[in-house]
Amino acid sequence: MTTLVTGGNGFVGRSIVEMLLARGERVRVIGRHRYPELEALGAQDFQVDLSVPDSPMSLSTALAGVEVVFHVAAKAGFWGTFEDFYRNNVTATQRVIRAAVRAGVPKFVYTSSPSVAIGAEDLEGVDETTPYPDHFLAPYPHTKSLAERFVLARQDIATTAIRPHLIWGPRDPHIFPRLIARARKGLLPQIGPGTNKVDITYIENVAEAHIQAANALGEHSPLRGRAYFIGQEEPVNLWEFINRIVTGAGCPPIHRQISERSAMGLATVAEMTYTRLGLRREPPLSRFIVSQLTRSHWFDHSAAQRDFGYGPRISTDEGLRRTLAALVR
Repeated sequence: MTTLVTGGNGFVGRSIVEMLLARGERVRVIGRHRYPELEALGAQDFQVDLSVPDSPMSLSTALAGVEVVFHVAAKAGFWGTFEDFYRNNVTATQRVIRAAVRAGVPKFVYTSSPSVAIGAEDLEGVDETTPYPDHFLAPYPHTKSLAERFVLARQDIATTAIRPHLIWGPRDPHIFPRLIARARKGLLPQIGPGTNKVDITYIENVAEAHIQAANALGEHSPLRGRAYFIGQEEPVNLWEFINRIVTGAGCPPIHRQISERSAMGLATVAEMTYTRLGLRREPPLSRFIVSQLTRSHWFDHSAAQRDFGYGPRISTDEGLRRTLAALVR
């Protein structure tokens, strides 16, 4: 099978690339730069910046003969202009899927996010019938929801979307490093009472879910036009899990606590100040982050289990052991 992975050098994309190569698949990668490490592993590299108008030739060359596109590339984060997120998450996705249709690619697997379904309320054990919220606290979930809807509405190619929550593991560039850095500086108080539960997803389980979904996707497959939540065996208490991370990295446990109301007030002031001053760097706190740290977000994974056999092969305990071992090398 010939596959194409956009964002193949990113955290999720690289894991998918490595897993596909280990299974003997032919893998092409699209990214803004050349990635010699991926080429050394056996991937074919194509330099394309999906966020800007590009000559159709480069995308068509990369897509020629491809049987599955894994569209992983995206702009993540909680701060920035809506226009920048839209260009990277919506316009780029539209560009890739239209080029895939022109090239005759039969399958398209989109890396989405549960944040597309998260509003202001707790979500506990809900399934994929949960509607998109009317209001988003940041451009990232808003633009990911727009892209997901565009992908799943296509009738000229078989599409599906995978929604892994809080992805972590070795080489994690976001969650673990940020938590540990803040904990070491004493800048990581518990927000709220610490009773909220969330889904988490180990990186290898994320990659495997994408490949399982691609294998099961087809013209008459139940996956076609559907999104799927995935995660570990069960949700975790978020603040207990964060404490396992920071203490496993040699930091003291978190004892300081502030209320959700106080944190939301501080976040609102920080966002207003940074917006007024036109600052591009991330504020120390945002309403989106406060919501993520204080609300319960966990989901029913039975549809993924039923339709493409998803089940987390790597347990939370084993994933945590591997991740912490990689961090302390």
